[in-house]
Amino acid sequence: MHIVSDLPRQVQEEEDWITLADGCRLAIRIWRPVDAESDPVPAILEYLPYRKRDLTAMRDVQTHTYWAGHGYAGVRVDIRGSGESDGVLTDEYLQQELDDGVEILQWLGQQAWCTGDVGMVGISWGGFNGLQIAALQPPELKAVITLCSTDDRYADDVHHMGGCLLGDNLSWASTMFDGNTCPPDPQLVGERWREMWQERLEGSGLWLSTWLKHQRRDDYWKHGSVCEDFSRIRCPVYAVSGWADGYCNAVFRLLEGLDVPRKGLVGPWSHKYPHLGVPGPAIGFLQESLRWWDYWLKGKETGIMDEPMLRVWMQDSVPPSARYEERPGRWVSEPNWPSPRIEPTHFRLTSGHDLLPTSQGSDSAVTDGDVPLSIRSPLSVGLYAGKWCSYNAPPDLPHDQREDDGGSLIFQTARLEQDIEICGQPVVELDIEADQPVAMVAIRLSDIAQDDKATRISYGLLNLTHRDSDEFPEPLEPGKRYRVRVLLKHIAQNFPVGNAIRLSLSTSYWPLAWPSPEPVKLTVHPAGCRLILPSREPQPEEEAALPAFAPPEAAPPLAVTLIQPSQEAWRVIRDLAKDQTTLEVINDEGTFRIDDIDLELSSRVTERYTYSYGNYDSLSGWTEWERSFRRGDWMVRSVTRTLMTSDAHNFRLRATLDAFEGDSRVFAKSWDEEIPRDLV
Repeated sequence: MHIVSDLPRQVQEEEDWITLADGCRLAIRIWRPVDAESDPVPAILEYLPYRKRDLTAMRDVQTHTYWAGHGYAGVRVDIRGSGESDGVLTDEYLQQELDDGVEILQWLGQQAWCTGDVGMVGISWGGFNGLQIAALQPPELKAVITLCSTDDRYADDVHHMGGCLLGDNLSWASTMFDGNTCPPDPQLVGERWREMWQERLEGSGLWLSTWLKHQRRDDYWKHGSVCEDFSRIRCPVYAVSGWADGYCNAVFRLLEGLDVPRKGLVGPWSHKYPHLGVPGPAIGFLQESLRWWDYWLKGKETGIMDEPMLRVWMQDSVPPSARYEERPGRWVSEPNWPSPRIEPTHFRLTSGHDLLPTSQGSDSAVTDGDVPLSIRSPLSVGLYAGKWCSYNAPPDLPHDQREDDGGSLIFQTARLEQDIEICGQPVVELDIEADQPVAMVAIRLSDIAQDDKATRISYGLLNLTHRDSDEFPEPLEPGKRYRVRVLLKHIAQNFPVGNAIRLSLSTSYWPLAWPSPEPVKLTVHPAGCRLILPSREPQPEEEAALPAFAPPEAAPPLAVTLIQPSQEAWRVIRDLAKDQTTLEVINDEGTFRIDDIDLELSSRVTERYTYSYGNYDSLSGWTEWERSFRRGDWMVRSVTRTLMTSDAHNFRLRATLDAFEGDSRVFAKSWDEEIPRDLV
């Protein structure tokens, strides 16, 4: 990362408040040129619940100072109920949050230092609400950059995938359970801090309970899903993600669904801003964003809209690993999306476990007799899947798939005689039957190296009760054959000569997804099954002409003192004496002090996903967060624990929240709830 200290315009920073129409005060941090009142600038708003004063402070100062030094006002606002803002935060993307966002835009547009034109930017939550607020069409909002977000809160978010309940639903709920216990900083809000903190501890609630009461695509999830009406978005949108991120699919749907000037960018990254992108290569995203902002907020011709609509990182073959510093590959582009240059290539599944191109498959259908194949996977399939969304890249990426393949039904091509390059969404069509009314299928697409190591390239899940509708699922009739389509994650990948392509089917994928209520036997009729790959011919001359991304750069970092270093662990623990298996994930962020405000922060999270061999009623997910803030004699600490279990009929949630001021426990609350399973 190149640090830029000599910015074109001198920057000043201030913390302030916006008082909304209902009297609620929102905490705001602004970086802007010192001469902005005499030479006004557009504003760039990032609107999050992640605490501008501490938890995102290191990222914010390098990003927003950079934009401010190039003639913008970088603005960070804490959502109502977070950071130093008034109120209590009780869920994601509430209408109150979006209405507040519209009011923030109005306030920004009226400031003497602002031209009246505003852009919204954000990764994850801020990427979501940028799209959602754009759909409300506030006149001040002229352009959006949305990173690692989604247009569809049910089909493609941290909660569900293909109608299956994701393990990240528990993990993410626990993250917000912890985040909502954080107090405002007394240095800003004064003696009100304790009253505000107590109000949050009492009122924020157990979000996981709310989410589990909506197991199908109802109005709860439709709210905030801009795919319900893409035409509501009337400003330009730049959509960004990474192949290791959970949200890459949305980039392609936004390009296809929106009818506004738009661009898409997908790199090899996890859930990160691209200038901080891991796996690398990271790019000069702040420079790229300036080209977007200059064009849409200042009317400067930067050439950005003359370039292809979509740029993606075409990944080369690599050995499997839970961590990559970089993914080898190259940048490729498509002038439009969907691209007329992407052609479907069909492979047929055979009873001999082959993946054959359709022309060969047609010939072999007579000889192989289409013998049905069945699979009843052990619960161990999925232990090497990594996270649904790679937040940290190392060590939460999928590892060698061969152990998971041992409990799966696999189909594989011959060793390739020429490279196959794909870009887009692989699809699997299945002719399938189940012996239970509720069943899931997990499908993995892997690159098989010449030494037989299996690197997962893409995957998809389908709750078979959702085969026709996420809104109106229907149980299966045991023994009845169904034709279903399973959509895998979008990907750009080169399969080289000498490697092979493998398709793996399993009836569970724990703990990435919560399994079916009972063990399931799936029977596949191969002659009616297809793998459809989005094939792309390389365009070497066009690729050579693509302008290169600049190297990453940012403004100088925040001054911090490291007190205790961070550490991470990802352990598969198999206790054969107890017939019990546990996946343990530890993310200890260590302890550091933000020097300017003399604030010391520490946090540690532990997750454990456990089952006993063959016992579906033994499944459990357990999380514990511990977080503390300290300044001099002032010290607060919170501990949140959540346990999620299930049987064939219900999910059960047990959770505790304890908060401490100094050595004294000042708050305690517990939850014990049972929620019926709804065809999940």
